[in-house]
Amino acid sequence: MTTNHRSASPAPQDSREVYWLESLPVAPDTPSDPLPQVDVAILGSGYTGLNAALVTARAGRSTMVLEAGNPGWGCSTRNGGQISTSIKPSLEKLTARYDAAKARAIRQEGFDALNWLEQFVQSEQLDCDFTRCGRYHAAHSPKHFDALQRSADVLNRTEGAEAYAVPRHQQHSELGSDSYFGGMVFPHHASLDPAKYHRALLQRALEAGVHVTGNCPVEEVSKEANGFRLKTAKGMVQAREVMIATGGYSGPLSPWLQRRIIPIGSYVIATDPIPPGLMDELFPSNRIINDTCKVVYYFRPSPDRSRVLFGGRVSAKETDPSVSGPKLHQDMCRIFPQLRDYGISHSWTGQVGYTFDGLPHVGMHQGMYYSTGYCGTGVSLASYFGMRVGQKILGLSEGATALDGLKFPTRPFYRGTPWFLPAAVTWYRWQDQFELRQAARSR
Repeated sequence: MTTNHRSASPAPQDSREVYWLESLPVAPDTPSDPLPQVDVAILGSGYTGLNAALVTARAGRSTMVLEAGNPGWGCSTRNGGQISTSIKPSLEKLTARYDAAKARAIRQEGFDALNWLEQFVQSEQLDCDFTRCGRYHAAHSPKHFDALQRSADVLNRTEGAEAYAVPRHQQHSELGSDSYFGGMVFPHHASLDPAKYHRALLQRALEAGVHVTGNCPVEEVSKEANGFRLKTAKGMVQAREVMIATGGYSGPLSPWLQRRIIPIGSYVIATDPIPPGLMDELFPSNRIINDTCKVVYYFRPSPDRSRVLFGGRVSAKETDPSVSGPKLHQDMCRIFPQLRDYGISHSWTGQVGYTFDGLPHVGMHQGMYYSTGYCGTGVSLASYFGMRVGQKILGLSEGATALDGLKFPTRPFYRGTPWFLPAAVTWYRWQDQFELRQAARSR
């Protein structure tokens, strides 16, 4: 078996464009050349790959992480730093798809991932501004608020989520905006600084003996009798085990995986510094926020509460941060008119991996392990399932997950380029705008 990878190396991006990267200290030194032979080769240096590598290296397996760009250049350092319980399909939808026990086990993985990440950050003493700040899920229409109220009742009764609804007349206790019609609080959700977390994780991996080589794209993987042979841009590598951990940046290295991952760009801005009093007005409870729009917006205070970080998708097609930035600023000021006099200091993008069934997937194909498809909620899921795959590579029973054995769907004629995305985004955005207009008339 031979698979080829001819995707372009990642385009360089000035770290000044990404708010999280600007204040990071100089990255630790990593080897410029790969090892010729290892027990475990992991492709991708994000949360998934590094957590898997940490497990195998600490168990005594020689472990190497290969990265097409600089270590951590992808979405692990470009996301919003928001952490929820992460499994998108509801218990009701999963029960209809599988059976009740399987559905509950899949949903529980999201709760376990968040709890595990908190314990991991604490036990490893990772400096990444992790906090259980809670999340406010804002309703962009009265109909959506009614649905959130019903959802809170179901979540508390069936999953012990401790969620509660906040009506519109009490919304200013959570959010300094009149653009929403109330919302739902998830008090146990969390946030962190994603780049600081990645940097601390990279440091732990290096300390454990993981060989991390950046700017070393893998061009071909061949299955052999005793493992795999990897052709890289910097030479050949022999590995007994291989894991693909490339997430939303997956290319044709594995055509089978490429057909199952939908790469979607998400765009983020950071504002110029704003006064503490205004920050207290906008985010009195310091929660992370997202809304019920089909094309969702997500936003939060920076960890030091000096800036607003605002993200979402502002165009049907992928675009440049110089284009998306002003559009995000316009949408942000619709929600927070108080920010009209404050400009943008940073504008950037990251690429997330979605799946056709809305679930992450963990498994093995053609002898190569994978964990992927976190659907925009990868901070905890990538970390947790990366760790579980590390245990699977070691043959440990603890590596078992509720995702094992799930069918990983694709669609006819899909080969990794989401040609259908512009039409879908346009349709969803029209629905959002229609509901916003209706909601405006109801005020």
